[in-house]
Amino acid sequence: MALSQEVRARLEPDAAQIIERYPQSRSALLPLLHLVQAEEGYVTQDGIDFCAGLLGLTEAEVTAVASFYTMFKHQPVGEYHVGVCTNSLCAVMGGDAIFADLKHHLGVGNDETTEDGKVSLEHLECNAACDYAPVVMVNWEFFDNQTPRSARQLVDGLRSGADVTPTRGAARLCTWKQASRILAGFPDDQATTGHTAGEPSLAGLRLAKAQGWTPDEDLAAERRSGGSGESSPRTDTGSKP
Repeated sequence: MALSQEVRARLEPDAAQIIERYPQSRSALLPLLHLVQAEEGYVTQDGIDFCAGLLGLTEAEVTAVASFYTMFKHQPVGEYHVGVCTNSLCAVMGGDAIFADLKHHLGVGNDETTEDGKVSLEHLECNAACDYAPVVMVNWEFFDNQTPRSARQLVDGLRSGADVTPTRGAARLCTWKQASRILAGFPDDQATTGHTAGEPSLAGLRLAKAQGWTPDEDLAAERRSGGSGESSPRTDTGSKP
């Protein structure tokens, strides 16, 4: 769907604000793509043209970026985009079973949307939350330690309009379009309103403190100075004081 003149006029001030954040305008491409995705829920051809025109890039250059990152969609998605991690750890902990069960329960395949337009489903790579495996994400908010049963309850709640709360992160779940605008750089100030670090994440910190472990200062200094990053002779994981 093309961006109307009214939409363009509304987006241009936001786009200008994004571009001003970067010393080189082309560096603003990723947040600009999120900005146009926030309009229709996916990146349209007119959205690509909009970004290209503002940044002095070719349509091919913008398309190459938009097609590389899977967070940018090229067809309409649901109000709530459900991503099931099927990478190694989540898969063996039940992610594959959750994804298969949700496909059957929702009657959709990978990267497809339910008929009511409420939920789209996608299998994702690692969400960097392996200590909570298996993990499901809804509009990039975490739902940890899921099972097929809890995942079914989750999507049923999304479709019925129930009050669904992420396990960690924001206290309130936003829509897909709202999430895209946040990723464009216009936060809703919810990032720390919910639960942040959980027990599995904090366990390692407690263990390090109890054992008196500290970072390898030689290795840290070398990395800060732009060195090779190779491990020091003492240790590559940390040293005791």
